[in-house]
Amino acid sequence: MKWSESFAPMRERNFRWYFLSRTVNMTGGAMAAVALAFAVLEVSSSPSALGTVLAAHSIPMVVFLLAGGVIADRFGRKLVIQVSNVASGLSQLAIAGLVLGGHAQLWQIVVLSAVNGVVMAVSFPALVSVLPQLVPRHQLQPANVLMAMVRNSLTIVGPSVAGLLVVTAGAGWALAVDGISYLVAALLLLRVTLPPPSRQEKSSVVTDLREGWTYFRSTTWLWAVVLAFCLICAIHQGGYFTLGPVLAKQGDIGESGWGLILSAEAVGLLVTTLVMLRVSLQRPLFWGMIGTAAYGLPLIALGADGHLVTVVVASFLAGVGIEVFGLGWNLAMQENVPEDMLSRAFSYDAFGSFMAVPIGQLVAGPLALAFGIERVILVAGIALMAVALLTLLSRAVRDLPRVSTVEPATTTPAGAPGTA
Repeated sequence: MKWSESFAPMRERNFRWYFLSRTVNMTGGAMAAVALAFAVLEVSSSPSALGTVLAAHSIPMVVFLLAGGVIADRFGRKLVIQVSNVASGLSQLAIAGLVLGGHAQLWQIVVLSAVNGVVMAVSFPALVSVLPQLVPRHQLQPANVLMAMVRNSLTIVGPSVAGLLVVTAGAGWALAVDGISYLVAALLLLRVTLPPPSRQEKSSVVTDLREGWTYFRSTTWLWAVVLAFCLICAIHQGGYFTLGPVLAKQGDIGESGWGLILSAEAVGLLVTTLVMLRVSLQRPLFWGMIGTAAYGLPLIALGADGHLVTVVVASFLAGVGIEVFGLGWNLAMQENVPEDMLSRAFSYDAFGSFMAVPIGQLVAGPLALAFGIERVILVAGIALMAVALLTLLSRAVRDLPRVSTVEPATTTPAGAPGTA
């Protein structure tokens, strides 16, 4: 791709305003995790307090994901995103106000975090499915890459800025910035004009969910990749994010070294977005699953080697791989799934991918005690790579083509590209 093609989505008015809205939104969101962690620690020093707050956010998010897909397809993605931004902004400002006022109690933060989890579940399918309505199909790759470039840049600098803001002004003010960013993003979305939802007929939520499930199970490449990621996410969350910090603290890597490892992955994500501005990604799921296999490299490096430099390099390569998958998956979904089914397809994708994460987190510790932490992490890395590569045995996955020049498909599961 030429540079003019890479930035062509910016010539689309709707995309420009959406890009600006999401940039503001993601700027606040990049600081939210750090700010919330320290806000909870101001309220309670209990080691389980933060886990309770995070669970209060993640459990409702998983539970309501499928409903989010139905809502987005039925009421329109712009409206869903706007309402969600306002709700998230107000709930974050409520937490900020409680913390700044010195009156915050743990149960209050838990309740407001649960509200945020529900809102995220409703907004997520709309956010990941709206791009085909903002740019022509042949601009979907650069549009996805531009959004990823902002997100990955903020992933690198956001936590540092949040930490500085927490130290100088307090966790409450950092949360207030996040809350305000949601409201500003909602205002910017007012400049985006989208056609009304194509689903004009009235049907029940159950009927909509059943239609989504029928499409999901009849589309081979879709359910095959989601099934793989059900296992991959559980393995990675358990092996990497649950046991990784423990091994780092026990060994020579240390807390600062673990920070470098995570930063290396973020750098890999960002570098890949810059490359993909110029390189057209063909066979998106073939290269995507190859990239996903690289996600196992840091686990293997931790379990087999444990030297900081080796793990940092492996983490950088994992960032490269997972960004290739992220782009390939978005293109596969946005180009192959019918527009009026897209939000529901993304909701089934997210639900299937996230549902086993708590299992991975819960069994990682007992397995490490029984077999040794290094051995469990090493086996997890090998298993992750094996699952990713075995998915390519499906012809529907490895041969799925780009269809960026084709008009949007109609909602006929048996006729959609890549279906059984």
